[in-house]
Amino acid sequence: MSAKISFFKSVEQYVDKAAGFTDIPKGLVEQIRVCNLVLQIRFPIRIGNDYQVIEAYRVQHSHHRLPTKGGIRYAETVDQDEVMALASLMSYKCALVDVPFGGAKGGIRINPHKYTPDQLQSITRRYTTELIKKNFIGPGIDVPAPDYGTGPREMAWILDTYQAFRHGEIDSIGCVTGKPITQNGIRGRNEATGRGVFYGVRECLSHAEDMKRIGLSTGIAGKTIAVQGLGNVGSNAALISQQEGDAIIVGVAEREGSIVNPKGIDVDALLKFRKETGSIIGFPGTKHIGDSSAILEVECDILIPAALENQITIDNADRIKAKVIAEAANGPITAYADPILQKKNILILPDFYINAGGVTVSYFEWLKNLSHHRFGRLENRFQHNTFTGILKKVEEMTGKEVPQRDRDFLTRGGTEIDLVNSGLEDTMITAYQQIRQTFLEHKEIPDMRTAAFVCSLKKIASDYIAMGIFP
Repeated sequence: MSAKISFFKSVEQYVDKAAGFTDIPKGLVEQIRVCNLVLQIRFPIRIGNDYQVIEAYRVQHSHHRLPTKGGIRYAETVDQDEVMALASLMSYKCALVDVPFGGAKGGIRINPHKYTPDQLQSITRRYTTELIKKNFIGPGIDVPAPDYGTGPREMAWILDTYQAFRHGEIDSIGCVTGKPITQNGIRGRNEATGRGVFYGVRECLSHAEDMKRIGLSTGIAGKTIAVQGLGNVGSNAALISQQEGDAIIVGVAEREGSIVNPKGIDVDALLKFRKETGSIIGFPGTKHIGDSSAILEVECDILIPAALENQITIDNADRIKAKVIAEAANGPITAYADPILQKKNILILPDFYINAGGVTVSYFEWLKNLSHHRFGRLENRFQHNTFTGILKKVEEMTGKEVPQRDRDFLTRGGTEIDLVNSGLEDTMITAYQQIRQTFLEHKEIPDMRTAAFVCSLKKIASDYIAMGIFP
């Protein structure tokens, strides 16, 4: 058996496996699996005194709900198969967490570190122009977001380019999410995916019956965690797990290698160290154990692969020691490696569930853009005044005065970041409970990934049936 398998084929295998546990008609399953639209673009960009042809893609996987939604990544590994796979995962992800989008994804085949900001801006604006010409972007059509190699800066360029072509379109700010706060973005979006990982892992660890099966106690406090990738997702997942969950980060990996410290690594200090030195290697108190893949085999309770796809294969799956794997990256475990991990009794939180925090908060940003007002603006002061009135009445009835610190906490209204984090927490908890319930109710379903795909397939199928396409 080959250790290599195409990313899209790997996703299809998971879908086919899950479909066998449903009564969805074969033709409908095929419709759900395929990518509806695939756009391949090549355009020239002037670099110095020469020109370079840029290869780019945008894939709309499913139109069972509109708009379609998915990030844009800048990486040298980008190809059509990868973008198709990521677009399909977006469809299942949105359905799983009840975000009303179809799945999409985009990618530009470049190494962003080899270009100046001006060159990256030219590439981004030209790519956006091509999407506009082909009707592949719009608040009701297809809404991009950040992904690997992109961030708020690139989203601001996309917005500005779109508005130049669609001048006067009232909802134009909803054409892209992940924008800077000053450009109609939303508070909490930057750390959303990492925070979602934390909420998902915490919810998983809260079920005593499940933890007993894999030999862990409940609760995230004191659990050892190893993280592969210190990008936006990995760094925030590690930081929040450490600061809010009291977890112990025993290992971290980045491009330059893997480091460990069984007593724990201060993630905030590590991030500052890497910013100053350009590397995590040499961080005080840690040991360098090898390249970035070495972290996968570290002894820990929870492994969070937050880098790229195809990190755990049949070549290293039998050496994984974690009891829980939270797939913060997209597709870090190949379809062939998955059964090996299942036989080792490792509980896998699938990527299209555990990294759904990004699209969830992107949905909140899209809603904010369409409503044209900030969350909390209408109700914050009203809530504060109401809670203050109630507290005063309690003080009058009891004759006791509440300390100012407690008063400030008890009377505060919900700010945008409070509401966003609350909505994200509820989304991740509710989705996990749906997956777990499906897994427990259907004894024939072998693992949580399959249960998650079953949940998504049923939701997407019901949309197609409601359309009357498949009676």
